[in-house]
Amino acid sequence: MKQTQQYISDNRDKFLNELIELLKIPSISADPNYSDDVNRMAKELAAKVEEAGADLVEICPTEGYPIVYAEKTIDENLPTVLVYGHYDVQPADPIELWDSPAFEPVVKKTELHPEGAIFARGACDDKGQMYMHVKAFEAMMQANELPCNVKFMLEGEEEVGSENLGIFVKNNKEKLAADVILVSDTGMLANDVPSITTGLRGLSYVEVEVKGPNRDLHSGLYGGCVANPINILADMIASLHDENNHISIPGFYDKVIELSDEERTAMAKAPFSEEAYCKSIGIDSVYGEAGYSTMERGSIRPTLDVNGIWGGYIGEGAKTVIPSKAYAKISMRLVPDQDPDEITKLFMDHFVQIAPKGVTVKVTPHHGGEPAVTPIDSIAYEAASKAYGQTFGKEAIPVRSGGSIPIVAMFEKELGVKTILMGFGLDSDAIHSPNEHYGLFNYYKGIETIPYFYRYFTDLSKN
Repeated sequence: MKQTQQYISDNRDKFLNELIELLKIPSISADPNYSDDVNRMAKELAAKVEEAGADLVEICPTEGYPIVYAEKTIDENLPTVLVYGHYDVQPADPIELWDSPAFEPVVKKTELHPEGAIFARGACDDKGQMYMHVKAFEAMMQANELPCNVKFMLEGEEEVGSENLGIFVKNNKEKLAADVILVSDTGMLANDVPSITTGLRGLSYVEVEVKGPNRDLHSGLYGGCVANPINILADMIASLHDENNHISIPGFYDKVIELSDEERTAMAKAPFSEEAYCKSIGIDSVYGEAGYSTMERGSIRPTLDVNGIWGGYIGEGAKTVIPSKAYAKISMRLVPDQDPDEITKLFMDHFVQIAPKGVTVKVTPHHGGEPAVTPIDSIAYEAASKAYGQTFGKEAIPVRSGGSIPIVAMFEKELGVKTILMGFGLDSDAIHSPNEHYGLFNYYKGIETIPYFYRYFTDLSKN
């Protein structure tokens, strides 16, 4: 990999400038007003993968946004790595909280990133991390050091549930056949503490509506006489946790796999400062389920959180009304072996049951996904660990992530292949939030590390 690493070193400015141009494209999949930009992003990305050295590049249409597929086959007898990433991004809202425009990338030095970080929506999630793979592939091709076959599958709907990706995978199993799937849509513990994500939580996402009177009412004339949907919704939501922050939905924990004391002890070895954690997000104390550490609450335990709540009058000044309706969006992060469909039904049944007289309740399921655990005794994990060791000079720590990537379980089910999650972002990168950023150290380190994974995976596959 000597020539590959030299090419990377010689082209750092080029790699950064290309990423900056891609970050200027507001490829927001959730907002139809940006559909032209999402499609433009797919075309730009396809061109970049082709320039990098892929023999076959296709922009595959779906019922939604297209999937960029590409491949390079050097020898059918060698292993094949399938790279997954996504080119769509979250909306930039609230835009007034950004220090610089979300789609006008800037590089700034920070205390955590003395080499600089690129600030823009999608910088880390996932354009920066996805593009590392394109540039690593380019470097191996230019150095004539690509050790195995490579396929790319880059989608434009991850931020809205990847609904059409599953259909594409089911219909293209032969095209997508591979020995391992490589994903960088996760993070690591710190720049000096490399880690490999070995588990992901699943997801159940619902929207609830509580309906009372047939119109907004004068709170003086009707207050105290009819159920107020906002008051009722607040009470219902509050009842979903008990005094120990344990989720109170009957049957919710029935299939939760409890980790052994040995596994929890091993998890606790990962470096973690509760003081630094609180400081980084501006709180004075942690909060969560009794009996579990902060790291455990954020990875191996299921959760239920309100993501948004609204109803009634929220404009300037005062308007004394009892609202006709109140709404909330609620997400539940799940752990093995919780099934998202089962959990969604448990929630729906429970929420309807606890509604008092005077209101009606409607629960609308949105997207979900299954939890996933990847083995640490596979050659793919060993290859990833050796790759991190090569570029960081220390062994990577296996960790479970609190986030969800539903497609990981789907890949295993449909393609029969495990996924390796080699993320290079940090928890402090503010993904999905204002001022999202990605350290230049992390971007370049990812490009440097990925080629070693290819080399070690190919070598280990021969044994």
